[in-house]
Amino acid sequence: MSAQAANAGAVPSYGRLFAIAWPIVLANIAAPLLGLIDTAVIGNLGQVADLGAIALGSLIFSLIYWGFGFLRMGTTGFTAQAVGADDSAEVRACLARNLVLGLLLAVIVLALQWPLIRIVMSIFEASGPVESGAAAYLQIRIWGMPAALGLFVICGSLIGQGLSRTLMLIQLVMNGLNILLDLLFAGVLHWGVEGVALGTAISEWLAFGLGGWLLVRRLRASQADAEAFWPWARIRQAAALAGALRANRDIMIRTLLMLVCFAWFTNAGARFGDQVLAANHVLLQFVTFSAYFLDGFAFAAESQVGAAYGGRDRQRFDLAVRRSTVWALGTAVALASVLWLCGDALIAGLTDLAPVRSVAGTYLHWAAAYVALSFAAFQLDGVFIGVTATPQMRNASVLSATGFLAVAIWWSRAAGNTGLWAAFVCYVVFRAAALLLYYPGLRARVVGSERVG
Repeated sequence: MSAQAANAGAVPSYGRLFAIAWPIVLANIAAPLLGLIDTAVIGNLGQVADLGAIALGSLIFSLIYWGFGFLRMGTTGFTAQAVGADDSAEVRACLARNLVLGLLLAVIVLALQWPLIRIVMSIFEASGPVESGAAAYLQIRIWGMPAALGLFVICGSLIGQGLSRTLMLIQLVMNGLNILLDLLFAGVLHWGVEGVALGTAISEWLAFGLGGWLLVRRLRASQADAEAFWPWARIRQAAALAGALRANRDIMIRTLLMLVCFAWFTNAGARFGDQVLAANHVLLQFVTFSAYFLDGFAFAAESQVGAAYGGRDRQRFDLAVRRSTVWALGTAVALASVLWLCGDALIAGLTDLAPVRSVAGTYLHWAAAYVALSFAAFQLDGVFIGVTATPQMRNASVLSATGFLAVAIWWSRAAGNTGLWAAFVCYVVFRAAALLLYYPGLRARVVGSERVG
């Protein structure tokens, strides 16, 4: 048995799951801290329009960039299953397939960047200064796309193998450098929105180089098969390619629908004025910060559930689901409590703009409710990704997005930004409920089923 398989076969105790999750949590903390630094620098040195430009620019880039998050999720699921089946050559083949796919997608986006930016910008209804700043942000940030998509694949492979400490190192280097460059370019050199974008793009390229080197070195050291390091026959295998493409397609649809809902939320807030747009963006920083904590336990579930599925071990599957969810529930309650009790002070730390502080404080309790209820959606996402149950994820996303938009359109018209936040909280509950509809069938697949792809 290979070292990878031995690692995958460890019983998913509470301690084991925490050992996988805590490096991911520490690594991920740097990412929302980056968003907080962006907001704090611009919020204290710029105007309301500058803060709105960061909000809108970040959102639009998310529509282009996070829409390709399927590269990370698909890589994780297939890698974890290969580890559980003790197939080290397939781990490397999965990495290669998705790196090639990520490179092709990045080239397409760069080639079409100008029409893409114009089309996406035309969707939103922000003020002229906000849209101008957002366009400047995008024109610089998009050049980090190839490295960003490559990092998705590298992170997916590391999570699937349970190598969370290596992932932590890469993420901390990238986000730590990003924060330093952000402070230098935007805070010291006063390059504003453009400086924030440039710092992000540079840090992504350097992290991609570091991550690729660390992962390849690890895979060479742990190779337990007699095949070539890059098993091209496997990489080009039609059935495997088709399975990977189907899974990536389904996850892409699921992710785009989720991003549409977040985009609709932000755009609806923009219709209530720049102050509401900026205040909602501040509150979303707290939601994002909490999400990165919860992702640690969702990622732990992905690797452990995927390995249980690859090894056809339902008992291990059940333990991984149950115990990782207990960790996620406790974490969500703790984070929501901190936000509820200390939210006003946290808002004050992000911006000295009094109107933005006042509006954000009014809706703080909605953000806390969202955080408290979000754990179920995160954990179920992790379970379904680990088993690569992507058609179910796609269908559940259609159901939850439809429910959210129906509720949000009515409620925001009836109650303004209060209705908008109430519908947003409903959305995270809809996401979990829709996945739960498919959970019994997914669990039944763990025993006596063939591996996907």
